Amino acid sequence: MTHDYTFLDADNIAEYLRSRPEVQGRIDPDRIASIREIGDGNLNLVFHVLDADQRGIILKQSLPYVRMTGDGWPMTPERAAREANSLQEHFALTPELVVEVVVYDPERYILVLEDLSDHSVWRDALNRSEQHFDVARRLGSYVAAVAVGTSILGRDRGEVAERIAETQNPELCTITEDLVFTEPVFDIGRNSVLPENAADAAALTADRVFAAAMAEAKWRFMTQAEALIHGDLHTGSVMVRGASGASAESVKVFDSEFAFYGPVAFDLGALFANYSFAAARATALGETERASWALSLVSETWQAFEQEFLRLSENWHETNLFNGDFARARLDRIREESFLFASAKMARRIVGAAKVRDIETLEPGLRAPAARATLASARALAANWRGASDIAQFSELVSPHLLNS
Repeated sequence: MTHDYTFLDADNIAEYLRSRPEVQGRIDPDRIASIREIGDGNLNLVFHVLDADQRGIILKQSLPYVRMTGDGWPMTPERAAREANSLQEHFALTPELVVEVVVYDPERYILVLEDLSDHSVWRDALNRSEQHFDVARRLGSYVAAVAVGTSILGRDRGEVAERIAETQNPELCTITEDLVFTEPVFDIGRNSVLPENAADAAALTADRVFAAAMAEAKWRFMTQAEALIHGDLHTGSVMVRGASGASAESVKVFDSEFAFYGPVAFDLGALFANYSFAAARATALGETERASWALSLVSETWQAFEQEFLRLSENWHETNLFNGDFARARLDRIREESFLFASAKMARRIVGAAKVRDIETLEPGLRAPAARATLASARALAANWRGASDIAQFSELVSPHLLNS
C-alpha cells in the first residue's frame, strides 16, 4: 500500500495546529515559541511544541517505514490508530496513569498528546542513578486494570470479541515475534554483541532449553488473546515526575503502538526484564544498594498486580465459574509466564537488533560483564519458569548474575 501524506516539520506545525479545533485552549498556534523534535525511538516523528505562554503539546506522527533503517523497511502508519485507541481505552480505566490523547488524526496518522515535558522518561532517570519510589507499584496496578477491564473478565463477551477483531496489529506483532523470540536463537544477520560477549551469545544460541522456552513464549504470544495489552511496556515507555529519592509525583504510561489482544504476562515480563537491566547497570557502576533496589521492583510490581487483580475479581463480569479459586489459578499461570517473557526480553536486548541504553551506554569494559550477566539471567529464567510459585524466585534466579557481575 502506498501512503501519500505530509510529514510534520517545524515549518508546517503551526499551520497544522490551526486546523485542529480540538487543541484550542491548550496551545495558541499563532504564538508558537519553540518546536523541538524529541523522538528517539525507532519508528516515529515526535515534536514538543510550546507557545509564548509556555503551554505545550506533543505531536506524534507515524511514518510509513521504520525510522531507524529508512524506507528500506516499510511499515504501515495505521499503527498510530492502534496506539490512539489503546491509550484511550487504558486512559478510561486508569486516567492517572496513562497519557491523555487530545485528538487522533487518521488522515496524517498524528496523535496529539498532553504535554509531559515536565516528566522524565523513567529509563533515563534510572540511567542517571535516580530513584523514584512507588512507580513499580502503580505500574502493577495499571497492568491489572487493563487485564480485567479490557477482557472477558470485566466486559461483555460479545464486546470483547469485537474489540479483538478491531485491534488486530499483525505487522507490529510480527516484529515482536521475530526480534524478541526467534532471532536471539536464529540470527538472520541483525544480531550483534561486543567481541567480549561473542562466546556468551554463542552459548545462548546453543542452549536448547532456552530455544524451547522461546518456542513456548512465541506460541503463547501468538495465541493467547487475553486482554488489550500495551505490547511494549518498559521503563522507556513510562514517564515520571518528581525529585529523586522520593515517591513519584506523577507516573504516565505512553507509546502503546504495539498494543493488541495478547497475554497479560507479556507486559509484566517486559517490566521485569527492564528492572533487571537497571540492576545490571547499577552493579556495573558499583552502585550495589541501588542494584538491589532495582531488582526489588519485580516484587513490587507483581504484588500490586496481584492485589489489584484479586480486588477486581470480586466484581468480574461473571463470578459463578470465574470465582476466587479461578482468579488464583490465573495468577499462578501469569506469574510463570512473566518469568518466561522476561527471559525473552532480556536476551533480545543484548544480542538483538534493538539494544537498550541501560547497557549500551556503559563503557565497553563495564558493558561486557553487564551483558554477560543479563544473558546468564535470561537462560536461568528460561530453564526455571515452569512452576514459579513465588515472585521471590525471580530474584533468586537472577541475583547471582545481576548483583555479582
